[in-house]
Amino acid sequence: MPRITHVNGRYLSHRDAMVHVEDRGYQLADGVYEVIAIYNGRLIDNDDHMMRLDRSLSELRIDWPVNQRALVPIMEETIRRNNVRHGKLYLQITRGVAPRDHAFPKAPKSSLVVYASPIKWPGRESAKSGQSVITRPDIRWLRRDIKSVSLLPNVLGKQEAIDAGADDTWFVDSKGYVTEGTASNAWIVTKDGELVTRPTNEDILAGITRKTLLRLIAEQKLKLVERPFTVDEAKQAKEAFFTSTTALLRPAVKIDDTVIGNGEPGEISCRLIDDYYDYMERESDGAEQ
Repeated sequence: MPRITHVNGRYLSHRDAMVHVEDRGYQLADGVYEVIAIYNGRLIDNDDHMMRLDRSLSELRIDWPVNQRALVPIMEETIRRNNVRHGKLYLQITRGVAPRDHAFPKAPKSSLVVYASPIKWPGRESAKSGQSVITRPDIRWLRRDIKSVSLLPNVLGKQEAIDAGADDTWFVDSKGYVTEGTASNAWIVTKDGELVTRPTNEDILAGITRKTLLRLIAEQKLKLVERPFTVDEAKQAKEAFFTSTTALLRPAVKIDDTVIGNGEPGEISCRLIDDYYDYMERESDGAEQ
């Protein structure tokens, strides 16, 4: 089945889906994006993703390319045309096409691209396999709360992890505190069983999976505190893990050369993986099979 992509009001063959050479997203990274999980044919946490998208657009003063209410049917139609049952939806909005200039164009027309890709989500037990991360200085810009398409430091961090034989990089600020991963939020579990993750502000992206997990943690009445933690504290933690739309929740059993806990995914991490899969199944309950 050929892949279909939505580009500015048209559904096109994926290989023919193109944007103009002077699209500001292509030339200036002047745009934002969202990645949304598709489970049993349904978008997971879509309302939260749309709220974050609205905020990112507002912070960069980019207009919505279509009415907000019209966007969800476009996304759902893209999923339908690609027959994606399990996968991810990528959505990108840029300031549009204009002669190259740092200043905003006077009458911009925002550009919209939407496509859906199949993913074979790991089974619960596979998701509980241990991951490794390395730590590196955070060299990104200071508005990480905006989900901008400007991701070069993230790309370099991810490649550095791969080159080191690790799964991801955790960025570290100038004070020695972990900010986040290249595409994920970072968590630890202290030896007292307290879950710790950095609070959301301009230092990190407010992850949607993170937001959902906070609700699940509250339901389980687990101990939680939102505060920064250092690399040294992470290495001495009982457990560590990271969350994102595509990773869901993955245990980190090694940070740099330090084994975390006993080197196996921890009890709390594994319990939360089960809780999150239960949540996705509830959210997609009744979807067409």
